[in-house]
Amino acid sequence: MELDIVDLSRLQFASTAMFHFLFVPLTIGLSIIVAIMETVYVMTNRPIWRQMTKFWGMLFGINFAIGVATGITMEFQFGMNWSYYSHYVGDIFGAPLAIEGLMAFFLEATFVGLFFFGWDKLTRIQHLVVAWLVALGSNFSALWILIANGWMQNPVGSEFNPMTMRMELTSFFEVVFNEVAQAKFVHTVSAGYVTASVFVLGVSAFYLLRNKHTELARRSIAIAASFGLASALSVVVLGDESGYNATHSQKMKLAAIEAMWETEQAPASFTLFGIPDAEARETQYAFHIPYAMGLIGTRSFNQSIPGISELEAIAETRVRSGIIAYDALMEIRQDREQASAEAKAVFEQHGNDLGFAYLLKRYVEDPRDATEADIIQAAEDTIPAVGPLFWSFRIMVALGFTFIAVMLYFFYRTSFKRMTYPRPALWLAVLIIPTPWIAAELGWIVAEVGRQPWTVDGVLPTALSVSHLSVSSVLFTLIGFVIFYSILFIIEMGLMLKYIAKGPTEDVELTLAWQESRKSNQPTAGLTQPAAS
Repeated sequence: MELDIVDLSRLQFASTAMFHFLFVPLTIGLSIIVAIMETVYVMTNRPIWRQMTKFWGMLFGINFAIGVATGITMEFQFGMNWSYYSHYVGDIFGAPLAIEGLMAFFLEATFVGLFFFGWDKLTRIQHLVVAWLVALGSNFSALWILIANGWMQNPVGSEFNPMTMRMELTSFFEVVFNEVAQAKFVHTVSAGYVTASVFVLGVSAFYLLRNKHTELARRSIAIAASFGLASALSVVVLGDESGYNATHSQKMKLAAIEAMWETEQAPASFTLFGIPDAEARETQYAFHIPYAMGLIGTRSFNQSIPGISELEAIAETRVRSGIIAYDALMEIRQDREQASAEAKAVFEQHGNDLGFAYLLKRYVEDPRDATEADIIQAAEDTIPAVGPLFWSFRIMVALGFTFIAVMLYFFYRTSFKRMTYPRPALWLAVLIIPTPWIAAELGWIVAEVGRQPWTVDGVLPTALSVSHLSVSSVLFTLIGFVIFYSILFIIEMGLMLKYIAKGPTEDVELTLAWQESRKSNQPTAGLTQPAAS
């Protein structure tokens, strides 16, 4: 098989991004849970909550450190592997990345040190403020990254300048408050909260099964179940909002997720199950839920949702319009000072379709030389991989509803059954620990595969975004990154399992009971001086 520089660059970025995203959700979620636990400690002054804060905070710290190590290289790749992308849209994309580094990352990194080393140097209130600033920094970091990513999905607040041949920022406000970015942010951080909640729930269930650190485990389950239930419900609601936004900004992605080959007349139904056949352009054995897709995609029962075939025809029209825009652009570029008013007017009329003309550069050097077959093929290229999108979305949604059911059950047992949990339920909590990461990775597949063939939707094709590198150099760095990140992942797992097995540094409840018995000189039966766990 012939190796392609575009596919290799995409594979490299995908592998580093997915490795990095193994650590991001847990960092985002644990930062909030740890801050909640310390808040309870400050309010109650009970040592058990300080113990919980320090224990879960240690696991947060391990995950945070590995997450930083895997995240730094990602931003360097924009210059190494995607230099034309950086040149073309850097004025817009670079701004939120710079703010993320200056405001969010440094805020988080600075106060992480105070969190771990300030227990005996800060007052309880001061340390609590530090904990919340760490949590705020973690979430702000995600905000600016997702603003940048949201602009790639829905490029608002910008326009193409034919004189500089680059996209330029016209409204920073529109970029920040992009509806796609905001929905993506709250959906992603909520998924991180679910990830941390399932992690805390599973580790605490493991302790109860082993009859170790039971006081810490029961209180941790109470926090995880309540916080996780609210988060899991918000993930579903906000995921629905993302589907609604896709109806306006990424119709082809929505149609591909549904494997909706033909336009679905109102009220559109949702395909719960089926087997997409891309060659036949049909979904076999489809089972539909009436009205559901109409509500998700249009919030109505009287609007149709365009299918892949209709959107492909629209794309073909836009490719032809883009060729006209490209021709006018070349005339303007040839003589910037004396370019005719007619050429400028033509470009003004067709300029929004210029990106579709760039799709032809995979087949011809000059889009104006494209044949009918090239134009038809370019339009077909706007269809993302239907099968992976269809199944990734449905598995992700199924896992999302599973999290709601699990969290609801443990919330019920915590609130109404005096924190008693059957052993099968505890084993289930342990077994589902990996599933939030699976759901998160599937969510990124839906978001990023669904955007193809675009780096910036409708503006810049992925095939034009890469640097001029040799296949061997990209392949070498790809292998190097995979090996290095795999080692970091093994280190992460080893450290996490080591500290989970070790548990908290001391059993606070046992220590307090022993101290009380010493004060009263009335030894309690079976109670001995506690040792470090």
